Amino acid sequence: MTPETSHRFVLHDRDSIFAETVDRAIMSMGRHVLKTPVRTPQANAFCERLIGTVRRECLDWLIPIHEGHLRGILREWVTHYNRGRPHASLGPSIPDGAAVAPVLRGHWIPDGHRVVAKPVLGGLHHEYRLERVAA
Repeated sequence: MTPETSHRFVLHDRDSIFAETVDRAIMSMGRHVLKTPVRTPQANAFCERLIGTVRRECLDWLIPIHEGHLRGILREWVTHYNRGRPHASLGPSIPDGAAVAPVLRGHWIPDGHRVVAKPVLGGLHHEYRLERVAA
């Protein structure tokens, strides 16, 4: 099963922008439409938070040219979000911390090391890591 076919449900609220024709089009693609309960905005809070974060940190700053470009932007941003971006709720740590070297405490660089910046999304964000300096 590919990522494009693995989703079985589309969740949306009862906003008027989701016309009955949209629901029928979604169902014609073999997906089920699930609507949040009436007058319960907290039911959609996690989706709203994620969408807001994607917009503020990524899509408000870039102009996708076509669907493939948008998918590439989001793929790179999701990787950065999970593997390179600190999350304050984690103290601040990175969700996929196993993929990253441990963070040193304090504001000093160990002898024989330097800080290397890796641009993400053409320099919109950066990921930083320590690298040994060649002797």
